[in-house]
Amino acid sequence: MIRTSRAHRWLALATAMTMLLTMAVPMAVAKNPKAPVDVQILGLNDFHGQLEPVDPTVTSGARIGSLTGGQCLAACIAAGGVEYLATHVANLKATNPNTVFVSAGDLIGATPLLSALFHDEPTIEAFNLMGLDYNGVGNHEFDEGVDELLRMAYGDEATKGYEPARPDGCHPVDGCGDGDGYGGADFDFLAANVAYKDSGKTIFAPYSIHNFPGGVKVAFVGMTLEGTPLIVSPGGISSVNFLDEAETVNALVPHLKRRGVEAIVVLLHEGGTVAAPGNGAGNIGTINSCTSPSGAIPQIAANLDPEIDIMITGHTNWAVHCRFGDLVVTGAASQGRLVTDIDAKIDRTTGDFVPGSITVNNHIVSRDVAQAPALTALIAKYKVFEGPISAVVVGNTTAAMDRSVLTAGRESTLGRLIADAQLASSQGAGAQIAFMNPGGIRSNFDAGDITHGEAFSVQPFSNIVTTMTLTGAQIDTILEQQFTVNSGPSAGNARTTVLLVSEGFTYTWDAAAPLGNRVDPATTMLNGVPLGASTEYRVTANNFLSSGGDDFPGFLAGTNIVTGADDLVALEAYLGSNNPYTPVETVRITRAN
Repeated sequence: MIRTSRAHRWLALATAMTMLLTMAVPMAVAKNPKAPVDVQILGLNDFHGQLEPVDPTVTSGARIGSLTGGQCLAACIAAGGVEYLATHVANLKATNPNTVFVSAGDLIGATPLLSALFHDEPTIEAFNLMGLDYNGVGNHEFDEGVDELLRMAYGDEATKGYEPARPDGCHPVDGCGDGDGYGGADFDFLAANVAYKDSGKTIFAPYSIHNFPGGVKVAFVGMTLEGTPLIVSPGGISSVNFLDEAETVNALVPHLKRRGVEAIVVLLHEGGTVAAPGNGAGNIGTINSCTSPSGAIPQIAANLDPEIDIMITGHTNWAVHCRFGDLVVTGAASQGRLVTDIDAKIDRTTGDFVPGSITVNNHIVSRDVAQAPALTALIAKYKVFEGPISAVVVGNTTAAMDRSVLTAGRESTLGRLIADAQLASSQGAGAQIAFMNPGGIRSNFDAGDITHGEAFSVQPFSNIVTTMTLTGAQIDTILEQQFTVNSGPSAGNARTTVLLVSEGFTYTWDAAAPLGNRVDPATTMLNGVPLGASTEYRVTANNFLSSGGDDFPGFLAGTNIVTGADDLVALEAYLGSNNPYTPVETVRITRAN
């Protein structure tokens, strides 16, 4: 069911006015009532609250393609920024009145300070202005828990049993930082595979049926990856289950067909990888291709009911147009750099997509168009509050540090910095070793001054540094878990998620060794001394990792747990006491093969 919203009411009024004007013009030729209906679906994913345009020479999340000589030239297009995104979306909508605008998750969460400082209300308001219709939930929508996600959706509305803690819709603790209330989303959140444990009901509607002129219908089903509990802090999602993706949507197909729906689109926050540079849109020429796809999506696609026509995906930030038999699969990179433009025809008689009519183009959100004034005003409104906070200098680094520039052992200088900062912040709790999950590092530092806003972009989750006691044998178990999937239906399969480690902790891993034996315990040392299997050590990690996040259940064995500072506070304190900071180049993790 589609909720009537301010955006939808405005659109209805504009449509009515257009119809009146059209009626005043003699109709020379009547349209063929049996002709297929042309529809357009605009999709994006993993926006992550990237409201402002970012310097493309600083981060790949601000460009499509690779730099040339350190500049964005012929092989690179500066992309993104909500003011430009809004204009591109409006221009694409103008090409077809039968347009739906959708998101495949992670619209919010892991966001820059401009959005996160206000609990992502600015991002929701931005997409209200752009007329988003549906957002299938992603894992980052759950970063602050189910209750906060409900507030994001409903704001000050007492809807579907959700009674906000404040009648103005503001955050129950922090209020509304911009001084006014929060009305919620004018679009629908969809969550077919996220259900309450006690009732089995989904937290949001599992799907919406969109009615187009000519009596044709398209169902949009929204889902997140089944593995969301492995990558989200457990506390906020303890009331819900995350169900198998293919099984969930397949079970809905008969129900949708009984409702007269034949055209089915899935908004799935899950992705994959491709052989050519398509992940992260590293090559302009590959953003509409699909070379040797692998990962979760090909497996899910193989298990889908053939009645499903289109799957708009995300999570892995790939930029693709794939075909698995008759199933069309798309991905639009991340951070609003691309909008997927799907054009298709729907047969009025069958109600299904006309075979062969679906075309796909991943449209680059270039910055050579006019900025949308409404979005410029929105950013300016929040910058008044955020700007002075963001601009505070918290440290300086003598060289750039990039989370994706890795050693053979999969270390980064930025990862070493964060691990060292967390170790230093936990000295009062007796910390000896610190681990940092690479997925928790969200941006990079360039050389020179580091502002609070830049530090926040690197660590936006407000995780709490946590110290516990583990034995040497338990630490060895955690190190082996870096290379093995530990939970869910894929348990026992190979993976590689190397944790960053603090100064003084060293070991060697061998990619050619059997799973479960890739780390030689004889090489695992603290300050040059091998760990004792039964010796106890004080180990620090953020609360996400220490609660088993990122599929590291070994941390759950920790005892004598002491919570410490916010991880961003720890990072900024370390930068302040090591100013300027020179990136550490000494190898801590060695790879044998």
